[in-house]
Amino acid sequence: MSDTMRIFDRNLLRLRRDHAADGIGRVAPILDAAAELLLDRLDDTSRRFEHALDLGGRGAVAPALRARGMAHVTSMDLSARMARSAGGMAVAADEEWLPFAPGSFDLVVANLSLHWVNDLPGALLQIRQAMAPDGLFLASLPILGTLQPLRAALAEAEASLRGGLSPRVSPFPELRDGAALLQRAGFAMPVADRDRLDLRFRSAMALIADLRAAGERNAVRARDFRIPPRALFPLAFSTLPQEDGSIAMPLEMVMLTGWAPAAGQPQPARRGSAQARLADALGTTEQKAGESTRH
Repeated sequence: MSDTMRIFDRNLLRLRRDHAADGIGRVAPILDAAAELLLDRLDDTSRRFEHALDLGGRGAVAPALRARGMAHVTSMDLSARMARSAGGMAVAADEEWLPFAPGSFDLVVANLSLHWVNDLPGALLQIRQAMAPDGLFLASLPILGTLQPLRAALAEAEASLRGGLSPRVSPFPELRDGAALLQRAGFAMPVADRDRLDLRFRSAMALIADLRAAGERNAVRARDFRIPPRALFPLAFSTLPQEDGSIAMPLEMVMLTGWAPAAGQPQPARRGSAQARLADALGTTEQKAGESTRH
């Protein structure tokens, strides 16, 4: 991968995950809530899974899968210490270079972890190749809108103090990218939908402490290495909107669902093969493109 494609410093991310492993319990309620929203999608299928891979779940996903009766759950994380926090089988490896043989898992779950990957299409392709035919892939990723009040406050404060900006909050993908990424990686029946956790923090410092506890500190390679102005964070934090003495900081997520291709899976109907008109079903009059509906 060329340097121009490397947005994140993966080594720095690993070190920060190592450092956060002992205190991950601080943010367990948030990780657990996000995992529950994601794993609820397992209730929509009658398929039973035998071998699951938890990618970067930070102790929230693997126990939940075992509680659902899955005996063979492997937890993988960039940080060995974080991988061990989930209990059971643990593997320290990079999501950009998966070490698993083709067909190793019939379920792969990535809860709030893939947003730090430099080559997300490539990582999704490797995940699909590690899955058995008709295996299920579930993922949640923070999307544009997450941490937006913090991003805006830091940008405004830095612009006023230095006359310029530096990336201090990780970039996030957009909702519309989700299904296309799955399709590009070869997943069948790709679905991307939006979900949200409405989080509130008693102070800006409580928010920052939770981000650090989760290993979610800035790991953008283009970050400013200079010591920030002393007034930067107090100024930014003073402008964060508060209501009832707390700061709203919703976690906006895209939930991805895709299946490893297999013979006999349902296929989308061929374009133009419909036997009934939508206008008839809706009880309306069909109009041609550009045709006025006024009479």
